[in-house]
Amino acid sequence: MTTFFTADTHFGDAPLVARRRSAFGSVEGHDEALIARWNAVVAPGDTVWHLGDFAAGASRPYCAAVFARLNGIKRLVRGNHDTNRVLELPWAEPPVESARLTVADALGRPWRLFLSHYPHRSWPGFWRETRHLYGHTHACLPDTSRSCDVGADACDYRPLDLATLLARQEAAPLAPEEMAARGLR
Repeated sequence: MTTFFTADTHFGDAPLVARRRSAFGSVEGHDEALIARWNAVVAPGDTVWHLGDFAAGASRPYCAAVFARLNGIKRLVRGNHDTNRVLELPWAEPPVESARLTVADALGRPWRLFLSHYPHRSWPGFWRETRHLYGHTHACLPDTSRSCDVGADACDYRPLDLATLLARQEAAPLAPEEMAARGLR
């Protein structure tokens, strides 16, 4: 069983699809592509943390139909577009505003994570090597050595596993606050 992370899928969101200037062509094409990419990496027994903005502008029946087609045990950290039509979907647990959890990597090493829809400059556990995953920015903020955007725009429109996200963070430069935390400033 693998844990995956994603955000900002924006299922049913015509204005966003138009702004993504992609080859998706239409809302239906966008949504079908994201569903296919999700299911290509996520198995039914895997866990997916969705860090907000699951859908926007879509009806309750449409949200439920998309949700039912996505593999995995799904959990939600609420985003700014997640209204009742999203909050009332059958998530594995009730949606939360943020989450702190520990996830083991492939070697069994534990990694502490702080999950939020919004990016933070500092977060709970920052000084104790807790990593931060967020959405909301649609790939507009660069990764740092301790935080990264897991939104669809920043992740080839598919959920990513912990190893991939840690590799992205390891390849990123230190932000000033991260330098101070490591005693490099």
